[in-house]
Amino acid sequence: MKSNFRPAIDALAGYTPGEQPKMNRLVKLNTNENPYPPSPRIAEALGAFSLENLHRYPDPTADALRDDIAARCGVKRENVICGNGSDDLLTMIFRAFTDPERPVAVLDPSYSLYPVLAAMQEAPVIRMPLDPETFELKRPLAELAKGANLVMLTRPNAPTGNSLPREEVESFCAGFDGIVAIDEAYADFADDNCMEFAAKYDNVLVLRTFSKSYSLAGLRLGYAVGDAVLIDGLMKLKDSYNVDMLTQVVGRAAFADTETLAAHTSAIRATKARLAAELKKLGFTIIPSQSNFLFASPADGDGERVFAGLRRHAVIVRYFPGKVTGRFIRITVGTDAEIDRLLEALREDRR
Repeated sequence: MKSNFRPAIDALAGYTPGEQPKMNRLVKLNTNENPYPPSPRIAEALGAFSLENLHRYPDPTADALRDDIAARCGVKRENVICGNGSDDLLTMIFRAFTDPERPVAVLDPSYSLYPVLAAMQEAPVIRMPLDPETFELKRPLAELAKGANLVMLTRPNAPTGNSLPREEVESFCAGFDGIVAIDEAYADFADDNCMEFAAKYDNVLVLRTFSKSYSLAGLRLGYAVGDAVLIDGLMKLKDSYNVDMLTQVVGRAAFADTETLAAHTSAIRATKARLAAELKKLGFTIIPSQSNFLFASPADGDGERVFAGLRRHAVIVRYFPGKVTGRFIRITVGTDAEIDRLLEALREDRR
């Protein structure tokens, strides 16, 4: 049967999102969602919102929200773009900077959406391998990324949770003749970040999301910061009204509430430390994490076995098949009660 799709689309294996299971007494620790509710200021903002406004289109460029973000990041409105989640921004970035003659370089392993976006553009993918034991860089970035027009640096990395050294990232940004997109979805849980590089270097974009630290995965809101020339180019590629009116209102309320942000990130970091200590007692190897999840390998290196065993207890974590990643499971840091359920299930399966 004739296909009217481009051959690249026929050959494409689409991105597989994390499972959203329906189970009794479910403990869902597979998609790095924040276990705590979002800012209470959101309810206040929505209560003050007039429904009559919904007959109008939203601000197409989300200027009030961009101004809030710009003030926090020490840049101007022209240096910020908002999107329907950071995945929306990633789509713009790949459309802007990759094609069959313009490769993208990605860490390996890293976020599995990147190769899918590259395939949509028919762009070659340069994989920059990480050490299979420590998930640190095996060689200098400049050597690994040679020939790429776009380099995706996920910091902290997913699914591993560790971060490339900040000094090495800056040195690479300063010397690279191409675009460096630093995906900082988990930066609020980390000890440091690279946001200042977006203002310092004209080839750097830093992406953030409201899905993780702001507990707004269901809302879909993200932003990128970079040189005005880069942001202007991305503006040409975005959907006309890619951030709806209510999302802009909710996003501003959440972004202003730094107290809730600090309280939730602090609680998650504390629970993560407890989880790591308990997993080590059970014989797991833990990759040092700067994120809201742990990448953990059981003593026998059979991540799939542990994944399946937890599922029988209605505890869902993430498993990534593969020679290297298959040794691990990725565990989102939930509430203390959810982590207790996880640990109880692991201990029961050891008996």
